This record gives sequence, structure tokens and C-alpha cells, in this order.
Amino acid sequence: MKMNQTWKRQDIDIRPGMRIKGKWHDKHYIVKRKLGEGAVGTVYLCESNGRPVALKISDQGASMTVEVNVLQSLKKVQGNLLGPSLLDVDDWVSASGAKYAFYVMEYLQGESITSFIKRHGDEWIGVLMLQLLDGLEQLHHSGWIFGDLKIDNLLVITNPPSIRWVDVGGTTRKGRAIKEYTEFYDRGYWGMGTRRAEPSYDLFSFVMVFLHVYYPRRFDKGTDPEKTLVQKINAVRVLTPYREPLKRAIRGKYQSSVEMKQDITDILRKQQRQIRTRTSRKAKKASHAPFLIESGGIVMMATLYYLFSLLL
Repeated sequence: MKMNQTWKRQDIDIRPGMRIKGKWHDKHYIVKRKLGEGAVGTVYLCESNGRPVALKISDQGASMTVEVNVLQSLKKVQGNLLGPSLLDVDDWVSASGAKYAFYVMEYLQGESITSFIKRHGDEWIGVLMLQLLDGLEQLHHSGWIFGDLKIDNLLVITNPPSIRWVDVGGTTRKGRAIKEYTEFYDRGYWGMGTRRAEPSYDLFSFVMVFLHVYYPRRFDKGTDPEKTLVQKINAVRVLTPYREPLKRAIRGKYQSSVEMKQDITDILRKQQRQIRTRTSRKAKKASHAPFLIESGGIVMMATLYYLFSLLL
């Protein structure tokens, strides 16, 4: 991970079993274990009133305020759960007298996109793309760019399967310089554009997220980065239906996530029509029609629940 500001290590001595008490709201949180650490702060799994929550704490108050503002903006988006729900914002004074800012979020349990696809099948790729684009559309409409969009910052939860964001630390106001990024997902690293916070920046990272699913060890940019990316997209059979939108995104041809979402939607609808036609014809001729209907139904189920609930 790279930043446009100096990396500042967190020097907070927090251990399992400790109780963190908010200075202003007087709420208590019992620390269970560390979940992760980033440039701005450290996230812990805690218990509050018998339920699990995620608590992020830092000595960088200004940066934490920005993240809280992002989560509050996302909270205003009705009917579209993007990041975790914000539950509390407060300060904690340690035994030594040092003051730290913290906020508490909903604890999301799920799995990575890569793990989900491996378990449930490639048929879900299009739907996950659509969900992520839908979330980006809402975020961009609120005036923010995700910035550090990558597999590590995304989680797929079940019932029904849906993508949620677990870290908004790199989120940046539109028009400013991206404050936090990871090279593999960064179009500046690939020489494919600037690090200006705009929708096309997130859409480049969006493509890299789905390439990373099929190239878990990542890959070098080579002497011609654009040619390398095009070759990698073309080499993944599962991504064949989505090749053109993905190539347009890495080249910065989309001005908004809405445009790319429409292209992906059209592709999924076309796939549904083809499946219905093919399944109907084979069902009339083959004795193993139930199997054909079941296999085609995987794609239809994955797509229909999303399209009809959100788009139609």
C-alpha cells in the first residue's frame, strides 16, 4: 500500500480482554482480537452488549474524522448497504493519559470474492460486478471516490450474496489527489492515468479486482502496460462476455460508473435470453432436460434476483 502522506505507525497498546470506554458516550467495548491494521488505524473485534462489533482506533484524529464522514454519507443512501453501519464515534483516554479517536462499526462476516467464486461458481461474476458498480455509483453520487479499491477491502456476505466494503480509509473527495492506493490496482502505477479522485480511477481498480480473482499472484506490467492488461483480460475465458467493458474501463473511456453498469446489465440480460432459449430447445429434445434446466438456472438465479430487485 502506498500513500500520498507519511506512513504513521500506530503505537497503541491494546490487548484481548481490555475494556475501551468512550469518553463522551460512556459506552464500553471489550477487545477480543485484532482484525487488521492500516495506514490510519487498527481495527479490533470487540463485544458490546453481547454482540460483536468492529472498532477502529487511531491517534490520527483528522483522518478518522474523514472516514466517519464517509460512513455517515453511505448511511444516508437508502436501500443500498455499501459499507458497514456506523454505530458509535468517540474518544478513548488510555491509562497513560493519551487520547485516541475511535469509531465502532457493524461487524461483517463473509468471505473474499475469490473464495466466494471458487465455492459458488463463475456464474456469479456478472452479478458481483453489477453489485460493486451499483455501490460505486452511490458512492460517487455522494461526492466520494473509493481510492484504495481492492479485494482486501471487499467482502461477500450471504443471504443473499452481496458485496460490502470493509475499509473506507482510502476514500477521497472528488477532484482531490488519491490519498491511499495499492500499486497493482492503481492506474498511475500502470501509466494509464492520473491519481486524481474521479469515477474512472475507481473503475480501473474495479477491473483489477476481477483480474486478481483469476491471477491471485498478480503479474508485472511489462514494457507495454496497456498491452499486458488487454492480454490478461483476453486470456480469462470466464471474462469473455465482459471483455469490452473491462477494456474500456482500463482505458478510462467511462465517465461514470452508471455507464459501465448499463453495459454489464445489457450483457447479463443477453445471457439470460440465450439461456432461456437454449434450455427451452434442449428441454424439448433431450430426456435429461431437468439437468439442463438446473445448470442454466444457476446463471439465471444469480442474475435475476439482482436485476429484478434493484434495476427493473
